[in-house]
Amino acid sequence: MTLSTPMNWLMCRARPLACAWGMALMALNAWAQPGPQLNLPRAQLQAGMHVLDVQLAQTPEQRQIGLMWRKDMPQHEGMLFVFEQASVQCFWMRNTLIPLSAAFLADNGTIVNIADMKPLSDDSHCSEKPVRFVLEMNQGWFAKRQLKAGSKLSGPFFRP
Repeated sequence: MTLSTPMNWLMCRARPLACAWGMALMALNAWAQPGPQLNLPRAQLQAGMHVLDVQLAQTPEQRQIGLMWRKDMPQHEGMLFVFEQASVQCFWMRNTLIPLSAAFLADNGTIVNIADMKPLSDDSHCSEKPVRFVLEMNQGWFAKRQLKAGSKLSGPFFRP
């Protein structure tokens, strides 16, 4: 789940009460979800010789729910969070049952940084600079393939 949408951290600093209400509403929406979202649009990404089948979380509601309530996920699958504009994106793992790694991606598909995230945690994991894309995969997926900050992914969303 992302803390960046629909709130951003700048608004939270400037208007803490509005931010608190907005985050409470986001949490209620996420808890009201009956189960995992499995029917999102899909796209293929490529990381070197590895082809990924990713679900696309493109709306605020889809990004809020993310991979919550999933009990497992195939190794070649993940979720790409697509934001309208670049900003520091922060994610947490509330109601997320599987350990994940999040790659924060620049517009050209270059990995800015990767965060390993523990299930059912409210710890915040943020991009090191403003990004529009975040790719969540099973924890360790990037490390097993020796992908790290500076590695580049390709796909229909990334600019050359």
